[in-house]
Amino acid sequence: MSVAIGDPAPDFSSTDQQGKPVKLSDYRGKKVVLYFYPKDDTPGCTAQACSLRDNHANLRDAGYEVLGVSTDDQKSHQKFATKYDLPFTLVADTDKSIVEAYGMWQEKSMYGRSYMGTVRTTFIIDANGIITDIIGKVDTKKHAEQILK
Repeated sequence: MSVAIGDPAPDFSSTDQQGKPVKLSDYRGKKVVLYFYPKDDTPGCTAQACSLRDNHANLRDAGYEVLGVSTDDQKSHQKFATKYDLPFTLVADTDKSIVEAYGMWQEKSMYGRSYMGTVRTTFIIDANGIITDIIGKVDTKKHAEQILK
């Protein structure tokens, strides 16, 4: 399954880096930056998270709540968020239900080896829960600029 611009964003329920429950529907009435990334504390994912961190005030001023999703667990997310002082929610998707609902769990390849993994993609969701934009070519170092354009 995958989703497109104009579709309702699939709701999900999981836990954040603090172990607290988080549901997309809890953000209804707010605009959401829902970004999928492959792995905590890797170079590209760190650059992306730090771009969002460094521009968090601008994103909030524009009305956005930021939610990052990877298949890492709560403990890994907590360590990542603490290490880089990330001011937003990281969602643990250990059962891959969220990446699968958004079509972001796909076959990838590196060094001629195929494997399943998370595709780095960002969904912009409006206050009514509708996907208004999908950023598939993420510039990890300037990701906040891509969102705020």
